[in-house]
Amino acid sequence: MILKKLIKQCQNNNIEAQKQLYLLYADKFFGICLKYSSNHAQAQDNLQDAFITIFEKIKQFKHKGSFEGWMKRIVVNTALQKYKQQKVFELIAPNAIQDDHYIVEDLPKLELNELLALIQELPDRYRLVFNLYVLDGYSHAEIAECLSISDGTSKSNLSRARAILKTKVETLRQQKANKQA
Repeated sequence: MILKKLIKQCQNNNIEAQKQLYLLYADKFFGICLKYSSNHAQAQDNLQDAFITIFEKIKQFKHKGSFEGWMKRIVVNTALQKYKQQKVFELIAPNAIQDDHYIVEDLPKLELNELLALIQELPDRYRLVFNLYVLDGYSHAEIAECLSISDGTSKSNLSRARAILKTKVETLRQQKANKQA
């Protein structure tokens, strides 16, 4: 009930309500921005731009479905739009794709922060596709549409991201084993 009132006040351009809404969701959405950004500064810029868009479009929210989900979509789209402007995706032939499947059980046990740090180290194009597909559940068709790339490029980038992560995880596991020895 309080959230509905806060949304209504934001729809009426109440600055104090906008501040409260920002404080309520900024930390959660910063984590999302960080997933789709190269660094902290870019993530902060994306978060700021996303909230500007949220406040500009909040009158379009019709109280159907999740408000947080509606805002999250804006946050992700803002980060992706910024990234698309950089035009760093490589185009590949669809027949060059290897659809490798890695079994999660085979991965060494890592702390969540270690795994997230490894994901953050991926090249931007691979990190974006990996996050969208694995962490946020987008299909390759949706990723292709969001990033203006082909389905094949999405699949290839995911495959390459997984291969890089597998190597990084194995290296980290070896480093941990050496420390214990």
